[in-house]
Formats: sequence, structure tokens, C-alpha cells
Amino acid sequence: MTSRDELHHWLALLHLPGIGPVRLRELLVQHGSPSALFDHGTRDPALEPELRAALRAPAWEAVEQDLAWAGGERHIITLQDPRYPPLLAQLRDAPPLLFVHGAAEALLTPQLAMVGSRNPTPLGEETATQFARVLAAAGLTITSGLALGIDGASHRGALAAKGQTIAVFGTGPDRIYPARHRDLAHAIVDGGGALVSEYPPGTPPLPGHFPRRNRLISGLALGTLVVEAALRSGSLLTARSASEQGREVFAIPGSIHNPLARGCHRLIRDGAKLVETAQDILEELAPQLRAALAQEATPEVSEFNLDEDYRRLLDCIDFAPTAVDILVERSGLTADAVSSMLLLLELEGFVASAAGGGYARTSKESL
Repeated sequence: MTSRDELHHWLALLHLPGIGPVRLRELLVQHGSPSALFDHGTRDPALEPELRAALRAPAWEAVEQDLAWAGGERHIITLQDPRYPPLLAQLRDAPPLLFVHGAAEALLTPQLAMVGSRNPTPLGEETATQFARVLAAAGLTITSGLALGIDGASHRGALAAKGQTIAVFGTGPDRIYPARHRDLAHAIVDGGGALVSEYPPGTPPLPGHFPRRNRLISGLALGTLVVEAALRSGSLLTARSASEQGREVFAIPGSIHNPLARGCHRLIRDGAKLVETAQDILEELAPQLRAALAQEATPEVSEFNLDEDYRRLLDCIDFAPTAVDILVERSGLTADAVSSMLLLLELEGFVASAAGGGYARTSKESL
């Protein structure tokens, strides 16, 4: 973790006027560390006079207010902190600090971003909930923006599966927006997830913050799933960010008569992957999931093997190939749940897929 003295300088950097993430990273590359920048930047003739003046008078009062917010379940994570999510750190405009309320280690788990309309159809909201439930049960952390509609449904679906979910704020970490999602935000923290912001405590919900927030939602995740979206929407901006970041983009098609399907159809025409089931996403992300599951730094992802449903399913599988429909009947689980669970069991080496579409137990011991 970053030392407290160095953290003071990181926070002072954040409060420099008119300096964004890209410029901050350039300055850090040039000077080596925040403290070195404050020590030597005031005498660097290559820096703008306004910046040199700001470096001479750091906003220490604001820094102390930020530090007063931190403590217990509230964390301030810098780019140099091992808890900083590596996928996010790859972005050229990655925020220099993250304010995290909840389980900071959740940021290191493999994530899928889910976004969509703030005013979805009942079917769209149900679809988001069901996808999030299955994907969270399969070991993915569901990341969204705590907005009304699809965002909220995605968070609730993950919580229903007792999975992890992360909400990215466009406000300070102490400002829950919208206010009606206050209970949902508390449930996310209580469920082992996290609330994340690049903005310091006290930052209000300014309109320009939410489009910038979208790049974090996609930047934290292996891919972004759009459930319902109009042609002009923040969800399409998030999908565009994901594409520019080299991440997967998924879209669920809908009726040609539904205006909220048009955004998804546009994404599919532009190259997004059409998905009909959660299994489609899990299969597409299988290589990345396999790599994540192999990392000791993310033990939470492998804990699914201890889940009662996974134990029950594994007990239903023979050492000879067993058809999926038989496993559904034996286990009493839904077909979607069985399909996603089988993929994760295969990735972990507990089962192997057979030529006829069935699955067989391997010699690996059950946890």
C-alpha cells in the first residue's frame, strides 16, 4: 500500500486545478513520484507557470478532508497500490486514485460490465436481472453504474446469486446517486462488493462526470453487455469505450418495434457479439476467465467450487459422459444455470466435455 506521506501527495495531485488523468501520468513519468513532483516541479522551467504556482500551494485542507473520509471499509487506492485493478491501469486516462467503499479486493476479480436504459421495458429489466444472476453465480463480478433501470437490475441480479457486484459513481464516494438507490448501495457493500469513484468525497452529481464515469465501468471489465439502449444513450458511449479499450462488447437483440432495441442492433451491426444466453458470454470470455482463475491473487473466483449448487451438480455427473438435460433433471437446477456452471467446472478441471455434448467427471477431487 501507499505510505501515508506519499498518499498526501497523491491526493494533492488530484486537487491540482485543470490537470486531468493523462497529464498527471505524464508528469509522474517525468518526475518519478508525486512527492518528487511537488519538490522539484516548482523549479521546472518546462512546466506552465500556473502549474508551478499550484505546486507551491497544495490544497492540504482538501487532502485532509479526503483522508478523514478513509478508514475501515473506505479505502483510497493509488496507481502504485497493488489493489489497483490492472485492467483499469492499462488505460491511458486511468484515474490516478480510486475512492473505494467496500471490499477493495473485489476490484481484482474478473468483471463483466452491464449497462442499459434508465427506463427499460419490464422484459429488459427482467433480462438484465437473470443474466446478472447467472453470470455472478458463474464467478463474474457484475460492474455497473447504480443508475435506475438496467444498472440497478444488474446489481440486484448479482446480489440475488450471492455474487459480487461493483457500482461506479459519477459523484464522490459519499454521495449516493440516485438517492433512491441508497439501500441498494448498502446491500452491495454488505454483499462483499464495492462502490468506486475517481472523484473525492463531497463531489456533487455534475452532468459531465457521468460520461467520464462510463470509461471506468468498461475499463474495469473484461467485456461490456448492453441489454437495452436507445440510439443516443450513455450505454452506447460505454460500449464505445469498451471497444476502444480493446474489450469485448456484447448486445442482446430485441423486437424491431422496441425503440430500446435499436441501440443494441446498431452495436451488433458495428461488430458487437450478439448474445441470447449467459452461456454465450461465458464461452466468449473463457480464455480470460481461465487466466483469472489460475491467479492466486483472486481466490474469490475459485470459491464457487465450495458452493452448495456446484457440489450438487458435480455429484450428478458420472465418470462416463452425461447429457446436459439429464444433469438438469438430476440437479433440479435451471438449464441456464447448469450450462454456466459446467463451463466453470470445466475451466477448473473438475469435468471434461465429451464429443456428444455431454460432460464427464475427471479424476480431480471435488473440493
